[in-house]
Amino acid sequence: MRSLVVAVGVIAVVLILLGLFLKALKWLLIIGVVALIAAIVLGVMKGRRALR
Repeated sequence: MRSLVVAVGVIAVVLILLGLFLKALKWLLIIGVVALIAAIVLGVMKGRRALR
């Protein structure tokens, strides 16, 4: 009985940590996409400025 409780506790902790990791990964992905868009916009602006 005690081993079952420990196993359920370990599974719960792993699921919670996995959820936090995935949430952090989602935010990192969003930040990465925003940074990529900003880099593209700055590159286009600098390219247009160089053409003038």
